[in-house]
Order: sequence, then C-alpha cells, then structure tokens
Amino acid sequence: MDVSKRILKLLIDLYGEASAKPAQERLNSMMEAFRLPEEAGSHSRGKRLSHADAFLITYGDQVQDSGITPLRCLSDFCRKHLKNIITAVHVLPFYPYSSDDGFSVIDYRKVDPMLGSWDDVAELGSNFRLMFDAVLNHISAQHEWFQYFLKDVSKYRRYFTCVEGTPDLSKVVRPRTLPLLTEFRTSAGPKRVWTTFSDDQVDLNFSNPDVVLEILDVLLFYVSHGADFLRLDAIAYLWKEIGTSCIHLPQTHAIIKLFRAVLDQLAPHALLITETNVPHDDNISYFGDGTDEAQMVYNFALPPLLLHTIRTGSSHALTRWAASLKLPSDKTTFFNFLASHDGIGMNPVREILADSEIDAVVKQCLEHGGLVSYKRNPDGTDSPYELNINYFDALSSPHSAENLDLQVDRFIAAHTILLSFTGVPAFYFHTLFGSRSWMDGPAKSGRNRTINREKPLLPVVEKELAANASLRFKVFSRLRKLLEVRSQHPAFDPYGAQEVLEYEDSVFALVRSSAAPPERILYLQNITSAYQAVVLSESLEGIDLLNPSRRIHTNTVELMPYEGLWLQLQTG
Repeated sequence: MDVSKRILKLLIDLYGEASAKPAQERLNSMMEAFRLPEEAGSHSRGKRLSHADAFLITYGDQVQDSGITPLRCLSDFCRKHLKNIITAVHVLPFYPYSSDDGFSVIDYRKVDPMLGSWDDVAELGSNFRLMFDAVLNHISAQHEWFQYFLKDVSKYRRYFTCVEGTPDLSKVVRPRTLPLLTEFRTSAGPKRVWTTFSDDQVDLNFSNPDVVLEILDVLLFYVSHGADFLRLDAIAYLWKEIGTSCIHLPQTHAIIKLFRAVLDQLAPHALLITETNVPHDDNISYFGDGTDEAQMVYNFALPPLLLHTIRTGSSHALTRWAASLKLPSDKTTFFNFLASHDGIGMNPVREILADSEIDAVVKQCLEHGGLVSYKRNPDGTDSPYELNINYFDALSSPHSAENLDLQVDRFIAAHTILLSFTGVPAFYFHTLFGSRSWMDGPAKSGRNRTINREKPLLPVVEKELAANASLRFKVFSRLRKLLEVRSQHPAFDPYGAQEVLEYEDSVFALVRSSAAPPERILYLQNITSAYQAVVLSESLEGIDLLNPSRRIHTNTVELMPYEGLWLQLQTG
C-alpha cells in the first residue's frame, strides 16, 4: 500500500470517511510544504543504529556555569567528556513550561530562554544525534490553545476533552492519585476537563482531527530543527473513550502509525520511541508489526528486574524474562536504561515478579532512603507506581558501612548487564557520572521525583571527576571503559541476536552475535558479592575483553564478586 492510501486508511479508521478526506487534503499540503534543511540531521541521516551507539538522558540545565547559557554549557561538557563514548543526547523538554520540570509545555516551538536558544540546540547537535521530547498527551494550562479554549474561541472548543454529567469513569487506568477531571471557568461557563497527570497538564483531544494535524506539524518542526529521535511521552493515554480503560486503545496505535507513515515519507531518518511505563507485553505492543509503529520502545521492565536480581543474588527471573524477549523485525530494538529523570517504574514487572518480590524491592528502596509514588487503581485502592531514588542508592544503602569499591562493583555489574542486552543503552546523567540521591530535593520541591533531579554546578562536577578517590571518578571511569570496549564489537549490534544461557543461579549469562561482520561474545556476570566458579558445557579459549590480561582456556571460569566477562568466541 502506498503512503497516500495508507494515510487515508488510518484517517478513515480514526475519524470516518467524511472527516478523513478534508484532513488528508490539509495533511498533503503540510507535507508538500515541508522541507528538511540540508544540515538537519545530515551527520546521521540514514545511518542505522549500531554497536557504537549509546545515549545520554539529561536536562538542558543539568550542569551550569556563570556567563554561559545552560544548553551551551551542556554542549561543551558533553563534547569534553563524552565525544567518543556517547553518540546521542536526549535533552528532556527544553521548551517554556509551567510545572513538572518541563513536561507542562507552554509552547512546543520555542526554547526556554532560561536554557538558551535554537542555536544552542544546533551546537549540541553538531556533535551528537539528538532526541527531542514530544509531550503530546497534554499541554500546560498556560498554553495559548487552552487559553483560547477558556475564552470559548470556536476553533479550540474541541481541542480538549470535556466531561458532562456523571459517567462511569471507574475503568480509567490512572498513573496518579490526583483527580482525573479538573473544573475550569470558561467564557461559556464552568467545564470539567480531562487532566490525566495534574490540573496544570490538560489532555489534548485526539478525537479531533485538527489536533492530530497540529501535532504532526510540531513533529515535523522538531525534525527540521535536528531531531533524529522523537520520544512520544505518555503516549499510551492519548485516546479517551468513556467506558474503557483509556489506555492502549486501538486509536492510539493508529495515531502512532499515522506519525510513522508521515515520517517514513518525509524524514525516514527520524525514529519514533515510545515511553509507556506499563506491563511488559503492553509496552512492546508499540512496536506494532515491526514496520508500522515505533522503531524503539523503552525497556521498562529492566530497571526494577535488575534491582530484584541483585538484591536476591538470583538470576532466575531475569534469565526467564530475557529468554522470552523477541523483536518483531530487524527494524526495531529496545531502548535499554536503568535510571531516568522519573522514578523506577514497578508496573512493568507485575506480570514478571510475584507481589511479595515487588514488595521486597519497595521495602529495600525505603530502607535505602528512597521514596515511593503511588497510583490509583480502578477499585479505589493505591499501589506502588514507582520508586524515587538514585539507582546507585537503590542498589547500595547510603547508610551502609560497606566498602565503597564493592558498592561501585555492584553498580557496574548492573550496568554491564544493561550494556550486554540486545538494544541501545542509555544513561541518565546522574547514573553516568556517579551521583547519589539528592535528599534535600523533595523537601524543596514537594515532589518525590526531585530526589534524582539535582542540577549541580559545573565546577563542582569537574572537580569531583578529577579526583581519583571520588565516587564520580570511580563510576564514570569504569563506565567509560565499558562503553569504549563495547563500541569496538559488532556482536553488540542493537538489532543482533541474543541467546540466553542457564548456569548457576548466581550468574547471568548470554551470547550476543552479529551477522555482518560475524562476531560472537559470551557474557557471564556474577550477580553476587561472593566468588563464583562457572562450569561451562565445553572448554573455551580466548581473551576477556573486559580484562585483556586474562586468557580463558578451560571449561571453568572464575568470577570475583560482581565481576563480568565478555569472551570473544570463534565464529564459523
């Protein structure tokens, strides 16, 4: 089916034939007017993701220094420290906003002047591929579209979802315990408007084709300004239909397919990535058939599953889950991460771990000084939605007298697993640079998530990175080495094969392989604080890529506490 027919079919499925044809005419005009600047994404246009790729997740003002805009400061910092190990930077929403650290967007098309300018974004993009946030489910209550709605301007009356009467909304899946509806005074009288996340984050009404066209225009604008990757924030909640769960609805998938069809035609180098903090099977549904929805999905089950794995010293659950992972095509892959600007979501492992195992991970978080955020269930009860804690502290208690180097070993073990999994690895700034929980953050902001959102001054970070005994140096130097080694080996192709092996419960094991050039690497990871001897099914010979001074030539591999091994195997 050609693109035009594909787009028309999607529009008909969404809006019916009468509305679809005028919408397609307007979309055709938009597409004909779109021109990708020669320099936009030119360094990466058409380049397939490879074993050399890794992402940084960061705020635009993550590091700050006097006399320079935060985005320019970030660009300089990344060029100095990350040029040869990180290839792409996900800058969290850098638009003007009113709340939620950027996710209540006031204007999709502007750079927050407190952060810098589009020139600063372009400067960062001259050295790294860029991921932009497409915060599509909702806008700030201060956005001009909503202000026009409040004034009862006719064009904007259907830009938002208003609820009249007392319909049964008990089936609606909630990521928050806040009210689902917020009453606003408008020129036409009071109206109750759908607000999934907060009263300052007003949900857009995608049952109105005008809204979809507005958003498509925004996505094309981002691509024209250098976005190689578009992160679809909270996309699962996009379509509202009273009487349903209002999550993962078929219309939501159809809209993603529409985005994909338009981008495939105009900017095939721009990849979609879905952010859906939900159970694993629902999460991977956003791959579609492997050709028609997102090219990447966040691998949300991995962060809490690794906490459980290292807490118990048992690889059973991780091995079982990893063996079940399948990609629908060689055009899709996982976006692997352990920490982000948000917390560690617990929903993704509810069908993987038992309730008692989840409760134990939550308990460990609280014992390590972390916080827990809750969601409202359809029956009115609350359950843990995410853990709010820095990942280093989630693994090792800041109150422990345990040797710091052993804590670092434990942290590196978790990230060696991350780097060994099929997919593209991503590191949140505070993970890559060895931060701990910012205990004063939630008290200052009133929000649990602030515990992992500290914005340190550049001179402080630089000083700590230069001190060999500091936690920042210990973590970053070892992660840098892992990334350097990984980038040299095609076996870590994000689209490559992954064979999960079963050895002792204290060890996680798999084989990664690539087709061209052919390469195979055996990965063994001790997930405990004790020495382990792994007896292989056959005698192997080779050099440990993580420790080149060690040659393996036996069927028994000795692993020190939390030690990992990458053994290059013969092919053919």
